[in-house]
Amino acid sequence: MTDLATRPGADDASTEGGDADTTAVIAESADAAAPAVEWAPAEPAPKKRRLWLWIGVPAGLAVAGLVASSLILIAPGTAVAGVPVGGLTAGAAADALASRFAATTIVLSGEGGDAELTAADLSASIDARSLADEAFADHPMWNVGAWNADPADAVVSIDPAKATAALRKAAPGLYADPVDAAVSFDPATASYVTTPSVEGIGVDVEAVRAALQRAFAAGESSVEFDVVQAPVAPETPTAVADATVATLNKILDSAGFYVGTERTVPIDRATAASWITVSPAEHGTFEITADASKIQPVVDGLPGAVDRAPVDSTVITNASGSVLSTPTVGVTGRTLESTAGIANAYAKQLAEGTGVFQLPVKEVAFATTSLARLLEVDLSEQRLYLKENGNVVDSWPISSGVGNTPTYTGHYTIGYKTTVQTMSGYNRDAEGNITGTYSTPNVKWPMYFNGGQAFHGVYWHNNFGNRMSHGCVGMPEWRAKQIYDWAPKGADVWIHQ
Repeated sequence: MTDLATRPGADDASTEGGDADTTAVIAESADAAAPAVEWAPAEPAPKKRRLWLWIGVPAGLAVAGLVASSLILIAPGTAVAGVPVGGLTAGAAADALASRFAATTIVLSGEGGDAELTAADLSASIDARSLADEAFADHPMWNVGAWNADPADAVVSIDPAKATAALRKAAPGLYADPVDAAVSFDPATASYVTTPSVEGIGVDVEAVRAALQRAFAAGESSVEFDVVQAPVAPETPTAVADATVATLNKILDSAGFYVGTERTVPIDRATAASWITVSPAEHGTFEITADASKIQPVVDGLPGAVDRAPVDSTVITNASGSVLSTPTVGVTGRTLESTAGIANAYAKQLAEGTGVFQLPVKEVAFATTSLARLLEVDLSEQRLYLKENGNVVDSWPISSGVGNTPTYTGHYTIGYKTTVQTMSGYNRDAEGNITGTYSTPNVKWPMYFNGGQAFHGVYWHNNFGNRMSHGCVGMPEWRAKQIYDWAPKGADVWIHQ
């Protein structure tokens, strides 16, 4: 009987590239001894084909590249202000936008205008990088739903000063220069005055910017612009000149050298103006300067005008020291400490808009003399003595009360005073009986000290040194005027024998 067998381990002997399986034929007899076995090689198995590897690798690389590019590119069909940016990176899109905008041209048309200027000439700009970044953020290629979006707008900016310079150079006939306001000193009024500004005319830069905006948004490389003119403001408007004039006239109103609130040395308006220079400054303003060398001659003469000796005070008192009047009011003296640096300091003040200069002075105190005044009447001598601080300064005869109308002794003070009046009273006999009345008109300089008794002038007799009155103390009118001025109300009076 013949059997087919598989070599032990034959199932495990197959490897890629193929060792062949081996089959053995064994002939044996049940009754005979086992003969030697001979192995014969089997037919090799066919090799496995793996073509998918060679096809899949390039395709996979292509897909990976497409995915990667979709992460950095802007979606197809995307445009910004008429400029297609689909399929570009943000950087490339920014370059395309900037280049396209810079070449956008404005063609001026209309009277006085015949020129072409690009956006670059006009210093107009867009924020190309921000626009490109925004386009990518809103429309990335990987987002299929963002493809073929509506065009985005771009905001155009323009530098008015540079645009005006370019337009003016290209079409000077469209411009008329403005006239700046001016400041000058008018000798007729001794004041500063304003010459008003005048507006100019030129191209409306905002209208130019809007035309560029429309052209760029529409994808147009060139646009005709019907010139729109606009007023051109002067660099120095009238209001600025008016404010400067107000400052300058305020200087002239107060110009001078002061001691406290006293304008000790006034400065004439025209003189002050001759020290000052007004010049145009930056940003349409004015600069005020002053020349210290012109101020110096006035400064050199300040000591003579400022220095003064003190004026001593005189006060009239009574015996107790109470002040009754001040015939001479004390005045503090002063000296100018130094003139060094005053001219420069005042020039700086004038430039800052201040006309008041406070002088550095040293005060000199005044002395006060107190005079205790006394009107003393000696009835026995029929004489009046004028005393100051106990010393007789003058004396003359008087006429006091006679008989039964005596002048009463005692210490009194001056009360009521008047320059002239009619004096009336009673006549009495030796026993004191009333015998009649009297009335004397035009009695001058009466000063009452004891009821109805007074010092006064007498014009109806000249018998001074003798008792003659109804109790008053009479004297020549000019002497009565003397004590009227000399003795204030409240002055002491002493009548004695």
